[in-house]
Amino acid sequence: MKNEVYILAIESSCDDTSAAVLRGRVLLSNVTASQKVHEAYGGVVPELASRAHQQNVVPVVDQALKQAGITKEQLSAVAFTRGPGLMGSLLVGVSFAKGFARSLGIPMIDVNHLQGHVMAHFIKENEEDCSAPPFPFICLLVSGGNSQIVKVNAYNNMEVMGQTIDDAAGEAIDKCSKVMGLGYPGGPVIDRLARQGDPKAYQFAKPNIPGLDYSFSGLKTSFLYSLQKWVKEDPDFVEHHKEDIAASLERTIVDILMKKLRLAVKQTGIKHVAVAGGVSANNGLRNAFHDHARRFGWTVYIPKFSYTTDNAAMIGVVGAYKYDKKEFCGIEVPTFSKVTFQ
Repeated sequence: MKNEVYILAIESSCDDTSAAVLRGRVLLSNVTASQKVHEAYGGVVPELASRAHQQNVVPVVDQALKQAGITKEQLSAVAFTRGPGLMGSLLVGVSFAKGFARSLGIPMIDVNHLQGHVMAHFIKENEEDCSAPPFPFICLLVSGGNSQIVKVNAYNNMEVMGQTIDDAAGEAIDKCSKVMGLGYPGGPVIDRLARQGDPKAYQFAKPNIPGLDYSFSGLKTSFLYSLQKWVKEDPDFVEHHKEDIAASLERTIVDILMKKLRLAVKQTGIKHVAVAGGVSANNGLRNAFHDHARRFGWTVYIPKFSYTTDNAAMIGVVGAYKYDKKEFCGIEVPTFSKVTFQ
């Protein structure tokens, strides 16, 4: 139908090249190419990431259109991640989006990556899908680069109530995993091991930060010193106790996150509570959300695993909201790397 709105979305903020096609807010395709090259370096190498985006962006967009069953001529707009993220990676996606939209004569929509993570809850898998939280709601946004508590008043009105003053939760998990010799990325490995361990086996330091802000640097230091002490006494300590160490680390991080989230709910009186970002795939955090729903009467919203990591579907759903309001951007719009909701 000619009046249907089809939006192509492109996400390239870090090391995943992703493209999605949405009909309104209904997701038709979501294709992502991940980069394995960074595992050997223990973290994302920006130059390698941007080169891989250049190789991946055209085939990923092509597959997204084919899976959606439409041609590029049917597209109504192109939405893209403007920032925050790695500048080189962002420039690949933004440059492609600008050229593609200009060649088709259709508008461009710039999307904040963090806003996309929060709005992933509004992706519809069919027309009848009504699983999205009502406005306003509280969202815990946790990933490798962000740990924030956000009051979401509308798709374009998000208030950061608290955030990390140093490291993010996902970053702390990755670095502790690296210290244990478990490789990168550490999140999935720690999650898998934690399911087999005793979360009360070991104690690590918890920060005493006022208000709703987070801190994870002290936890990392405590974890490192504890590990050094144990390994000095037994060189094979990590191998023999990795499940219990992982479970104890996960429990500590989840406890830190949930303590401040409970305070945010108490302060606002809002009991619709969501979680978003890469760390929202963590089994311990998901269990904690279900536990708090039972204990405190929260209505919780937990995204599907495919919407937790960086993906274009979440960029597309923000694009759909902005398209309805005709909030387009010009060809001159720059990328930005700083973490912000503005």
